[in-house]
Amino acid sequence: MMKKTIYALILPLAVVGGLVFANGEIKNETSKKSTPRPLSAAETKAEREKWEATPEGIKYKKWEASPEGKKVLASAAKIGKPISAFTSMEAVVTALSLPPGSRLGFGVMVRINGDDYILGFGTETSKEYQQLQSLKVNDKIIIRSHSVSWAPKYSYPIVSGDYVERDRKIMYKRVPHKGGC
Repeated sequence: MMKKTIYALILPLAVVGGLVFANGEIKNETSKKSTPRPLSAAETKAEREKWEATPEGIKYKKWEASPEGKKVLASAAKIGKPISAFTSMEAVVTALSLPPGSRLGFGVMVRINGDDYILGFGTETSKEYQQLQSLKVNDKIIIRSHSVSWAPKYSYPIVSGDYVERDRKIMYKRVPHKGGC
């Protein structure tokens, strides 16, 4: 009877101890794998050169050197300072839809300092864009953004819509992702 009691107490202890030990090993393995070291400048340059030799890289370099690519990159550079400082930019709505074939989600076309831009908001729910639906062509708005990007597919730089104001009233303000940067 005493042996059965001792076995009954030792067996669960051994099982729990084995699970704790196994769980600790799994955590150690995943933590070792999930922290990749950042690439050095030389490695980054080598990766870029490797990509530029691919068909997509060659296509991008040709676009970048084309008159259309130069125009897009120059327009993006024009708003670089307000983008990096997240300061207000005056814009005029020029179209309520994006160019045909766009896959940017919801957005409008705007003109900032004489250049046209795609003001994209992404694929959030229509509830977030409810006030933006009231925009009309020629509306003057104030926008702020954290980023401007470009792609050979588009004839305009793409400004990420992070903040939109009309008549001193906030129409849209992107909510930062929880747990993110």
